[in-house]
Amino acid sequence: MQNCSYISAVLRLFGTRGPGAGLKCCPWSRCCGMGDFRPRTVWLGHPEKREQRYPRNVINNQKYNFFTFLPGVLFNQFKYFFNLYFLLLACSQFVNELRLGALYTYWVPLGFVLIITIVREAVEEIRCYCRDKEVNSQIYSKLSTRGVCYSILNHQFSSLIPGSCFLRTDQLDGETDWKLRLPVACTQRLPTAAVSHHTKWLLRYEDGDPPVNESLSIENTLWASTVIASGTVVGVVIYTGKELRSVMNTSNPRHKVGLFDLEVNCLTKILFGALVVVSLVMVALQHFAGRWYLQIFRFLLLFSNIVPISLRVNLDMGKMVFSWMIRRDSKIPGTVVRASTIPEQLGRISYLLTDKTGTLTQNEMVFRRLHLGTVAYGMDSMDEVQSHVFSAYTQPSHDAPASRAPAATKVRKTISSRVHEAVKAIALVHCVTPVYEANGVTDQAEAEQHYEDTCRVYQAASPDEVSLVQWTESVGLTLVGRDHNSMQLRTPSGQILNFTILQIFPFTYESKRMGIIVRDESTGEISFYMKGADVVMAGIVQYNDWLEEECGNMAREGLRVLVVSKKSLTEEQYQDFEARYIQAKLSVHDRSLKVATVIESLEMEMELLCLTGVEDQLQADVRPTLEILRNAGIKVWMLTGDKLETATCTAKNAHLVTRNQDIHIFRSVTTRGEAHLELNAFRRKHDCALVISGDSLEVCLKFYEYEFMELACQCPAVVCCRCAPTQKAQIVRLLQERTGKLTCAVGDGGNDVSMIQEADCGVGVEGKEGKQASLAADFSVTQFKHLGRLLMVHGRNSYKRSAGLSQFVIHRSLCISTMQAVFSSVFYFASVPLYQGFLIIGYSTIYTMFPVFSLVLDKDVKSEVAMLYPELYKDLLKGRPLSFKTFLIWVLISIYQGNIIMYGALLLFESEFVHIVAISFTSLILTELLMVALTIQTWHWLMIVAELLSLACYIASLVFLHEFIDVYFIATLSFLWKVTVITLVSCLPLYILKYLRRRFSPPNYSKLTS
Repeated sequence: MQNCSYISAVLRLFGTRGPGAGLKCCPWSRCCGMGDFRPRTVWLGHPEKREQRYPRNVINNQKYNFFTFLPGVLFNQFKYFFNLYFLLLACSQFVNELRLGALYTYWVPLGFVLIITIVREAVEEIRCYCRDKEVNSQIYSKLSTRGVCYSILNHQFSSLIPGSCFLRTDQLDGETDWKLRLPVACTQRLPTAAVSHHTKWLLRYEDGDPPVNESLSIENTLWASTVIASGTVVGVVIYTGKELRSVMNTSNPRHKVGLFDLEVNCLTKILFGALVVVSLVMVALQHFAGRWYLQIFRFLLLFSNIVPISLRVNLDMGKMVFSWMIRRDSKIPGTVVRASTIPEQLGRISYLLTDKTGTLTQNEMVFRRLHLGTVAYGMDSMDEVQSHVFSAYTQPSHDAPASRAPAATKVRKTISSRVHEAVKAIALVHCVTPVYEANGVTDQAEAEQHYEDTCRVYQAASPDEVSLVQWTESVGLTLVGRDHNSMQLRTPSGQILNFTILQIFPFTYESKRMGIIVRDESTGEISFYMKGADVVMAGIVQYNDWLEEECGNMAREGLRVLVVSKKSLTEEQYQDFEARYIQAKLSVHDRSLKVATVIESLEMEMELLCLTGVEDQLQADVRPTLEILRNAGIKVWMLTGDKLETATCTAKNAHLVTRNQDIHIFRSVTTRGEAHLELNAFRRKHDCALVISGDSLEVCLKFYEYEFMELACQCPAVVCCRCAPTQKAQIVRLLQERTGKLTCAVGDGGNDVSMIQEADCGVGVEGKEGKQASLAADFSVTQFKHLGRLLMVHGRNSYKRSAGLSQFVIHRSLCISTMQAVFSSVFYFASVPLYQGFLIIGYSTIYTMFPVFSLVLDKDVKSEVAMLYPELYKDLLKGRPLSFKTFLIWVLISIYQGNIIMYGALLLFESEFVHIVAISFTSLILTELLMVALTIQTWHWLMIVAELLSLACYIASLVFLHEFIDVYFIATLSFLWKVTVITLVSCLPLYILKYLRRRFSPPNYSKLTS
């Protein structure tokens, strides 16, 4: 291992773009050449020869750093009209002509709002820093020229040690299957070495004589955020930090602003317009006498309560409470809120875009059915298959069942022989490798020598193949050994069958099938086995009348169907094929086409052996969760990198596509004309789910973006397969732009991060697939089923509570502003404040803050009812809890109550002005407390405490308010009956109207609660 540190070699990447071609991957812009074609040279053993600078080897998901935190937070606060208005308002009090009271009456509320915001942002940044630090602290070994190990992180390189290794990519893409990685051939003569790959790279070993040049392929690469499943790897680090493909597939974290906050900001602009109008009217009624322009500014300050500064702090504190409730919900354990600013977004989702592997499914395949045409075996009848296999290898007359004379194939085979042929074919046609590991009792070498069952695990690039091999083991035919040239099977009697692997034709997305040619060492028979999708295998196997029907039946059950076939070859036939195959592989032009043509010459009139049905196990309660979302009016789109057939099967199995819905599979298109014809064909379909591949999607979005999105948005469900991470983010962005609706993205792998960050609300599923998605998401859950409660209960409650809270805070401010307007108009439109000093601050803080804020605990229905009737969620999609209609209703209520209280106080006061203040302010406080009680739908004990505490605080503070209120007057009976009458007149009609409305036009939720 140490010898490699003295190798003098150079890795040159000729004619390649940097991994971020066209992107600026780092501040100095020289590492990737800004997308230019330029070679990259990495010197092994000579770090001093490095001429290029590269990004730091760390990841960073923070929005700010130490220096930009305070300016960034303040900018994000004051770039909105709401906060900027109050900053200007507070600054105006430094001008003597505009000052209406003490400075603290304006600066204390503004400072309190900013402190709450800064503390919240600081907590989130610290949490993000700790998460990044945990990831960046992962340690790898680094070889130096002195044999010293250092720590290096998050790199991208490749295996070049002798032998192959397996790579786990579950943290990158959510797939739990293992990928095979091979070393570069020329390095096998070296002590050890390692290289990395991007597109077409070249390894040049200059110390050789002559120098060795060898091209690298994807099979030689290892990627960041993956795990070596077995063995040890030595590599050359090529890309780090911001140059990693996984990092550049993600977008920078953006500051998300909820739709609810934008709507509240719009309402404050309306209130500001009303403030300006009222001020101008007051000055106009004075006939613009004197220094009228100063009077306008004084009225703007006098009526500034029309735009409530307490609105923002109440909403921000409410968001913190909602986030705390989500984290403390015992029915969705492990849920984390990483963006506490947008919990209301969860209550208005129209489109949910989800990954498949690891999110909807567990990526654990289970063999469910074997179909032979005339007979089918399910999970409850596998013992029959086992008995057939056992009898095939244990009968005295057994003479290698596979070695029957060719003429015997024309004779009708028995069920036992057909089952045996099918199981044997399944056990041979795959790319699975058995690996033996020490288990504490048996070491690895001994386990491999004796084929110990307890030490054996299967490794493959596809979990489908592992499930098939595990099933053949369960019925008696076990794969016990495999290398590049041979394969060993063990029969139920313990006999080892040896097969020589002559050729392997791996599965590709284009061919949709894989094949293998093997020679049975005991009989010398050469067999060509093939398995693949029914759409391609139907034209390869011999004519039959059951294949299409049974494939459709199994697919409707959500099974992934493979067709298995066989063809026996003579020695002459194989030698002829091998000669043509080798010649085709040596072709310089059209090599792929010529190789495929030679292979297809074998793929004719093959014997159909069986159909296999494998089920990708869904996550727990995926079906009921998707049904809840569908009933709630949320359209679900599945975006996956998996192949079309797999995605379609999963959509059916998860009931993303209901049984009574048709599926339109969008034909593969490459040109504008083909896309136009296919869109016209799709337009004629109604209530039809759409399945489209990433390549076709790219063509449609290039030429017919508007038409495609219009048709896709009308579909009840959409499945996009073979989607790149950037495509997922593009689809989210187009949905936002074309529909104006809120989107939620759900994923679990590193390839879902860009989609999660682009969506209005990103949810990461944290589990065995890793934490990349959950760390980048706004909300993190441990299972997909928790999404139902997160949206239906917490999302709904957060939105309705915030809507009620915001409108009540506006009502509270409009009430006192209306009273100020009446007071000024009665006293000759003078710009004199009705309440001064502590009264104006105490009104919106200790006297009414707790009861008003207790509305964050209110709920219209129980959580069980919200889950049982997801249709209640659909009502929120129209934004009715906070709309111009409800806003206008609360404005009218505020004007009515403000006029009643002020005119009542003016009519009933005795001789001194201080009595007006006492009667009106006390009536105002009691009215607010009663209005909170009127608004509450479900009482909580903290609400009662808040009401009583606020009333007690007001009564106790009267002793210290003798400067503003006549303490002796409020103790008289006259004061009590006047305040009681005014309060009843202001509140009782609203109680009556509320009762009549619930009696004759009850809302949906009240029908359920009753």
